[in-house]
Amino acid sequence: QVQLVESGGGLVQAGGSLRLSCAASGRTFSINAMGWYRQAPGKQRELVAHITSGGSTNYADSVKGRFTISRDNTKNTVYLQMNSLKPEDTAVYFCNAEQVILAVKYDYWGQGTQVTVSS
Repeated sequence: QVQLVESGGGLVQAGGSLRLSCAASGRTFSINAMGWYRQAPGKQRELVAHITSGGSTNYADSVKGRFTISRDNTKNTVYLQMNSLKPEDTAVYFCNAEQVILAVKYDYWGQGTQVTVSS
Protein backbone atom coordinates (compact mmCIF):
# COMPACT_ATOMS: atom_id res chain seq x y z
CA GLN A 1 0.00 0.00 0.00
CA VAL A 2 1.01 3.57 -0.70
CA GLN A 3 -0.30 6.50 1.29
CA LEU A 4 -0.42 9.97 -0.25
CA VAL A 5 -0.75 13.14 1.78
CA GLU A 6 -1.37 16.43 0.03
CA SER A 7 -0.80 19.91 1.37
CA GLY A 8 -0.67 23.48 0.14
CA GLY A 9 -4.20 24.21 -0.98
CA GLY A 10 -6.07 27.32 0.03
CA LEU A 11 -7.76 30.51 -1.07
CA VAL A 12 -5.98 32.88 -3.43
CA GLN A 13 -6.94 35.79 -5.63
CA ALA A 14 -6.88 35.51 -9.39
CA GLY A 15 -3.36 35.97 -10.68
CA GLY A 16 -1.84 34.57 -7.52
CA SER A 17 0.18 31.44 -6.92
CA LEU A 18 0.02 28.30 -4.83
CA ARG A 19 2.28 25.32 -4.46
CA LEU A 20 0.84 21.90 -3.76
CA SER A 21 2.89 19.07 -2.28
CA CYS A 22 2.16 15.36 -2.13
CA ALA A 23 4.27 13.02 -0.04
CA ALA A 24 4.13 9.29 -0.63
CA SER A 25 4.83 6.79 2.12
CA GLY A 26 4.51 3.06 2.65
CA ARG A 27 5.52 0.68 -0.13
CA THR A 28 6.86 3.37 -2.42
CA PHE A 29 9.15 1.16 -4.47
CA SER A 30 8.15 0.75 -8.12
CA ILE A 31 6.14 3.98 -8.22
CA ASN A 32 6.36 4.78 -11.90
CA ALA A 33 4.52 8.02 -12.26
CA MET A 34 2.82 10.61 -10.13
CA GLY A 35 0.37 13.25 -11.04
CA TRP A 36 -2.23 15.78 -10.08
CA TYR A 37 -5.88 15.64 -10.99
CA ARG A 38 -8.68 18.04 -10.12
CA GLN A 39 -12.40 17.90 -9.77
CA ALA A 40 -14.65 20.92 -9.79
CA PRO A 41 -18.23 20.77 -8.51
CA GLY A 42 -20.47 18.99 -11.00
CA LYS A 43 -17.58 18.02 -13.23
CA GLN A 44 -15.55 14.89 -13.82
CA ARG A 45 -12.08 14.48 -12.40
CA GLU A 46 -9.50 15.58 -14.95
CA LEU A 47 -5.77 15.27 -15.35
CA VAL A 48 -3.84 18.44 -14.57
CA ALA A 49 -0.23 17.29 -14.81
CA HIS A 50 1.73 14.05 -14.83
CA ILE A 51 5.38 13.19 -14.31
CA THR A 52 7.16 9.89 -14.79
CA SER A 53 9.96 8.53 -12.64
CA GLY A 54 12.33 9.66 -15.38
CA GLY A 55 11.05 13.21 -15.27
CA SER A 56 8.92 13.31 -18.42
CA THR A 57 5.93 15.58 -17.98
CA ASN A 58 2.63 16.33 -19.61
CA TYR A 59 0.00 18.93 -18.85
CA ALA A 60 -3.61 19.67 -19.55
CA ASP A 61 -3.87 22.34 -22.24
CA SER A 62 -5.69 24.62 -19.79
CA VAL A 63 -2.69 24.84 -17.46
CA LYS A 64 0.25 24.76 -19.88
CA GLY A 65 2.58 27.67 -19.26
CA ARG A 66 1.07 28.37 -15.83
CA PHE A 67 1.56 25.17 -13.83
CA THR A 68 4.75 23.19 -13.31
CA ILE A 69 4.96 19.69 -11.92
CA SER A 70 8.16 18.46 -10.34
CA ARG A 71 9.27 15.49 -8.35
CA ASP A 72 11.86 14.69 -5.69
CA ASN A 73 12.41 10.95 -5.89
CA THR A 74 14.60 10.97 -2.78
CA LYS A 75 11.65 12.25 -0.76
CA ASN A 76 8.93 10.46 -2.74
CA THR A 77 7.26 13.83 -3.12
CA VAL A 78 5.63 15.52 -6.07
CA TYR A 79 4.92 19.22 -6.33
CA LEU A 80 2.61 21.37 -8.39
CA GLN A 81 3.56 25.01 -8.72
CA MET A 82 0.51 26.95 -9.87
CA ASN A 83 0.98 30.47 -11.15
CA SER A 84 -1.38 32.98 -12.75
CA LEU A 85 -4.30 31.21 -11.16
CA LYS A 86 -7.76 31.73 -12.60
CA PRO A 87 -11.19 31.27 -11.02
CA GLU A 88 -11.72 28.29 -13.30
CA ASP A 89 -8.81 26.55 -11.56
CA THR A 90 -11.01 26.27 -8.48
CA ALA A 91 -11.36 22.58 -7.63
CA VAL A 92 -10.32 19.85 -5.28
CA TYR A 93 -6.86 18.72 -6.34
CA PHE A 94 -5.93 15.07 -5.92
CA CYS A 95 -2.51 13.50 -5.98
CA ASN A 96 -2.13 10.20 -7.82
CA ALA A 97 0.60 7.58 -7.82
CA GLU A 98 0.93 4.72 -10.29
CA GLN A 99 2.75 1.62 -9.15
CA VAL A 100 3.54 -1.47 -11.18
CA ILE A 101 4.38 -4.69 -9.38
CA LEU A 102 4.82 -7.91 -11.36
CA ALA A 103 3.09 -6.30 -14.34
CA VAL A 104 0.05 -5.35 -12.30
CA LYS A 105 -0.77 -1.65 -12.12
CA TYR A 106 -1.99 -0.08 -8.93
CA ASP A 107 -3.41 3.41 -8.56
CA TYR A 108 -3.34 5.34 -5.30
CA TRP A 109 -5.05 8.62 -4.47
CA GLY A 110 -4.66 11.26 -1.83
CA GLN A 111 -7.57 12.70 0.10
CA GLY A 112 -7.61 15.89 -1.93
CA THR A 113 -6.87 19.51 -1.15
CA GLN A 114 -9.17 22.41 -1.95
CA VAL A 115 -7.93 25.22 -4.18
CA THR A 116 -10.19 28.25 -4.43
CA VAL A 117 -9.38 31.16 -6.72
CA SER A 118 -11.42 34.30 -6.21
CA SER A 119 -12.03 36.82 -8.98
